[in-house]
Amino acid sequence: MRAATRRLRPWADHVLVVGHPYVDVWQSVKPQRLGMDAWPVIPRGTSWKAGVATHLGWPHATHTDLARAWRRVLGAVDSYADLEPELLGRVEELIDFVTARG
Repeated sequence: MRAATRRLRPWADHVLVVGHPYVDVWQSVKPQRLGMDAWPVIPRGTSWKAGVATHLGWPHATHTDLARAWRRVLGAVDSYADLEPELLGRVEELIDFVTARG
């Protein structure tokens, strides 16, 4: 169901749809945390996660490989300061929405 359609439903006051500018949530981790100046550009039609893993020299053939790659990306994050502000802003927006009195 499209976000615009959701607004027509009776529960629209309880639904907030936000987005972020990243291909994948991995990309919200500052690339410097993984020893890169920037995230690699992955060609269309190529799995972004597999492309990044390939760029970093990590195994990427299976879902298990990609799960391990995610653990490595996540392990590079020590605090919210290691995440891009554009993601943090969306998270704060969601927190405000679910905690607002109304």
